Formats: sequence, structure tokens, C-alpha cells
Amino acid sequence: MKIPTGVSAGILAVVLAGCTDPGNDTGFAGLAQQTGEVEQSQFQQPEPGDTLAFPEDWGPHPQHRIEWWYLTANLETRDGKPLGLQWTQFRQALKPRPANAEPPEASGWPLDAAWMAHAAVSFGGEHWFEEKLARGDVGHAGAKADPLQVWLDDWQLVSKPDSGSWYLQVEGGDWRYNLRLSNIGKPVPHGQNGFSAKSASGEGSMYFSLVDLRIEGTVTLGDETLAVSGKGWFDREWSSQFLKAGQQGWDWFALHLDDGHKLMAFRLREDQGAFVSGSWINAEGEVETLNGNDISLSPLNWQMSPQGRVPVKWRLTMPQHSVDVQIAAPPGDYWNAGLYPYWESPVTVTGSHEGVGYMELTGYGN
Repeated sequence: MKIPTGVSAGILAVVLAGCTDPGNDTGFAGLAQQTGEVEQSQFQQPEPGDTLAFPEDWGPHPQHRIEWWYLTANLETRDGKPLGLQWTQFRQALKPRPANAEPPEASGWPLDAAWMAHAAVSFGGEHWFEEKLARGDVGHAGAKADPLQVWLDDWQLVSKPDSGSWYLQVEGGDWRYNLRLSNIGKPVPHGQNGFSAKSASGEGSMYFSLVDLRIEGTVTLGDETLAVSGKGWFDREWSSQFLKAGQQGWDWFALHLDDGHKLMAFRLREDQGAFVSGSWINAEGEVETLNGNDISLSPLNWQMSPQGRVPVKWRLTMPQHSVDVQIAAPPGDYWNAGLYPYWESPVTVTGSHEGVGYMELTGYGN
């Protein structure tokens, strides 16, 4: 793990992890369960009836406790070899701030928020991962809505309006990638016009995705630079209480099916069963919200690794759409072993439908 310039790793470890119950293994989604000096009630919590606004919602939401910008990509090299790629940037607020308020002066060394960024490449059965941390409001990390800019030190996602594209630049230890992202669809709201319930009792987040990204660029692994192209999925999500008490973690899938449909599905594991939801998106971008009566997710095979036991193959069924598929990670170990370890891997889809996608599993492991 790199220590970002001007930031104490010890301070950030306290900021991001120190207030968390040591037995809590929910992963980064559990960050919003932290309390500390500022009570949870002082943060704004999404609720049914809230709506999305563009371009504002591409930028930060300082009145909420946690949010992220999140890309996964299923790419291929020029000779057709699959390559998976992830980039995520998280913002964890320590103090709420109105959305239209001016940020504090950097000279005062404020501690209103902390930022964390993850990047990974999965290729040929190997997995490269890097984590960076930064203090908010002092210039090392942040986000802007229009034009879009999300950065942490030299990692950055920026839009160039004159080109109609986004550009993502990441450099790890002995690997890096430079990508151009072109969007050919509209943002897809999940749940009720963007409010995505995360439990039967009503906790939730605001959540939308770009599901039709076309990506091209280069990925360098050691001394080898690969030209890559393919498709991507981009999530924006924010909340102030993501997981409720008793939820241990989540299983999330974003799938591109060969018939043009896209599917987002997640399962939040609870003490008694699970809360299941998702979105079924057709080729025109029209979305159907799914619940536990519409979709079933069940693990088929598990894998042991140094980080712990994790389900690497799943069955997903949606009878109303004649979907009965198996979702499988490729051979390998795809743990992102940062402050909050979680599994992040490309997947292939077989069965009634064929396709590719990504799988994220939190709350497993040691």
C-alpha cells in the first residue's frame, strides 16, 4: 500500500477504521455504521421520494456520510485474452456539510472527510491491487461534478467535454493503466427513481449506473504494455447508513449479457436470510426493478484462500425472464487486500444466457 504525500497513514487508519467494531467484517459498505464524534442523525439519509439531479450528482455529497465512484471493466487484449479492471474512489465524511457550502480553508488542515481509492487488474489468473488514502479538503483528493473530475494524488478520472469522453489514469507499483471511456447510454436509476432500498425496513442509498461504456486504452504489467478494449460498468452511490445492524456483507453482480440486456443484482446477508434486489435493463436502457420474489441468488462452489473462504460460483434465476445462469470467477485469487478486504473479480455467465461481468463480495474472509 502506498502512503499518499502529506498524509499520516496512522491518522487515516483511525479515521477509516478506528471507530469500527473490530469484529465487523462488512467491508467498506460498513463505513457508514461508524459514529464517533458526530452522531449519525446529523447526516442526511436518502429516503423514498428523493430524486437524482444531473450533473450535480456526479459530484460529492458532503451532507451524506459515505459515497463512491466505481468502475469495473471486462476488456480484451488484441489477441483476445480477457482482462478485468477495477477503479473505485470512496469519500467518508467525518462531519456533515450542506451541499452548497464552501469547503473549509485548506490552511486550517481540516478533517471533515477522508478519501480512499482502490485499483486492480486481473489477467491470466493473477491479480494486481493497490490502495491509496488521503485527507479531504487539503488538495490531495476530491471530486467535482461539471466537468467531472475525481482524483486522489496522481490517480484521476477526468472528463473532456470537447471529446465527449472520460479519461482514467492509474499507476500502481509496477503496473498502470490509461483508458478512454465513451458512454453511449443514459444514467440508469436503480430502485425507485434512484433510491435503492438495502433492507425490508427501509434503509437505502441513492444509486445509478452507466451500463454502456465503451473502453479502450493500455494496461502495463511489469515490462509488458497491452492494448485493450471492451465494455465497462460505472456506479455512483451515496448514503449515510448503508448497512443496518445484523447485515454481514453483500454479494453484488453487474452483468453484460450477449442478447443486449444488462443485469445488476445484489444480496445483503442478514442474520435471518438475505435482502435481494436488482435491476433488469434492456438494450434501450429501460429498467425494471427486481426484488426477492423476482430473482434468486445461491452460491454453488466455494474457494479457500489465505484471506478466507469465499463463494466463487453462483446460480442466478429470474423465472419471469427465463433466466437461469451460472456466474463464475476465473481461476485465481481476487482479494483486494486493503484496510477492508473484499473479493473483486471478473466473471463469465453461462446457461440460458451468455455474457461477462463483475462480482464483488464483502464480509467474507478471516
